[in-house]
Parts: sequence; structure tokens; C-alpha cells
Amino acid sequence: MCGRYALHSRPEVIALAFGLSEAPATLVPRFNIAPAAEVLIVRRETGGAPRPALVRWGLLPRWAKDPKRAAKLNNARGETVAEKPSFRDAYRRRRCLVPANGFYEWKRVESRKQPYYVYPAQGELFAFAGLWERWEGASGPLETCAIVTTQANAPMQAIHDRMPVILAPRDYARWLDCSADAEVTDLLVPCRAEVIRVHAVSTAVNRASNDVRELIEPLEQA
Repeated sequence: MCGRYALHSRPEVIALAFGLSEAPATLVPRFNIAPAAEVLIVRRETGGAPRPALVRWGLLPRWAKDPKRAAKLNNARGETVAEKPSFRDAYRRRRCLVPANGFYEWKRVESRKQPYYVYPAQGELFAFAGLWERWEGASGPLETCAIVTTQANAPMQAIHDRMPVILAPRDYARWLDCSADAEVTDLLVPCRAEVIRVHAVSTAVNRASNDVRELIEPLEQA
């Protein structure tokens, strides 16, 4: 799964990495992004160039009657995303990339949970496979997203059995291509072990209101 992540690169770095002509000017460094937050995605509508958008993390299906349902759909399992009613239409028609500098996962150690930070072994940014949706309500449209997850790769297996689908740059265009004949099932797999690095971090990340750079620093061992 993916319950928290960080995005702190400068807007121009994000724009270069994802082939954007612009990045949101209001983007600020964040080190503890939690579900229900406004997050950056990269999408391509009607065959145009990739464009950035700010949406809420927690996908709300367009047929849903209760907007509160979105908080439960921050992740979509890659193994069932094509069949689940909540995700299948977005999977076919509204795929996106979710830029991140890294994500957090927790490992149970006796009676407590130890957080770990997972970040790129090379380069600065991950691209998580994502889905986005537009819900129309009485108060206007609401755009939301979910992060697609898969089984853990070797380094992650010691921590958790799930992880985000991390796409290679060569696959960005394929994932964003939502034409009728586009096939991307083969992308819904764990990234190679050498793509990621992992280290333990402070339990300060457990509190979503904590949002400082120190959260991603390696835990000092006694």
C-alpha cells in the first residue's frame, strides 16, 4: 500500500522530469503527504501533451453518491484494478502519474511499528502509476486520484507486502495513453530491486501534521 509520501523537488525539476511546459506555481515542498490532501498529478487529456493538475488524494468514483467515500480509495490494487467497479473506468480512460521523491512504509517490530523511507536509488523522482476521476456534485466538480499498488519487490518484502507501482521514464507515455487499444497490464509489477533505497526514519512521521525535511533523514541508531 501507500499511505504517505513526499514531494519536495522544485517545480522546474518536476516539469523537466515529466515533460511539462509548466508546473503549478503554488507547489510547495511537502514531506508527509497523507490521504485527503491536495496532490500533484500529471495527466494527458484528449491526446494532448502531459499537463499538471492538483487533485484530492482519495478517488471518488463518478457514480458515487457520498463524497466521503473518497477517503477509503487512496490505493488501487494492480491485480484487480481492471475489474473493480470503483476503478475500472478510470483505469481504462483516466490514468495519470503521481510524482514523488519517496514514500513511507511501516514494519511491525514487536509491539510497535517502525517507519521506513523509500526513495530513488538514482535520480530525484519516482512516478507512481495513478488513476484520476472527476465527480460532479451540486457544489461543482471534484477531481480525485488513487495510487496503484502491487506486490513488494525484494527490498520491500522485509517491511511490507505491498508497494506503489513505480514506472520507468520510458513507460510514462504508455501509461498516459488511454486510447482504446492501449494495453498496460504488464506495467503493474514491482520495480526492480536496484531502483529503490530504504532507510529507517523517526516515528515523528506517524503524525500527519508533522511536515518537515527531518522526517526523511535516516534514523540515528543508538
